[in-house]
Amino acid sequence: MMTLFVRGIPPTATESGLHDLFAAYGKVFGMKVNQDFFTGQLRGFATVDMEGHEARAAISAINGRDFLGKTIYVEVDKGAKGKRGRR
Repeated sequence: MMTLFVRGIPPTATESGLHDLFAAYGKVFGMKVNQDFFTGQLRGFATVDMEGHEARAAISAINGRDFLGKTIYVEVDKGAKGKRGRR
């Protein structure tokens, strides 16, 4: 399983449209899309969970591609930076 970080999503996009975009390259196991609480529009980034080989195919096909008039970028999610356990 690999988690992808997607940024540059236009606010007019829908969660189902984004799901369909990635589903063309394999099974999407999970997706977390960040939406504005008041307007319901997408905030421009999301995470997508896919199998490793399918995720790599999606990265190579979608990264830098035009999606609804805006360029989106897809990369492997490296997790939260600087969020190491502290005592």
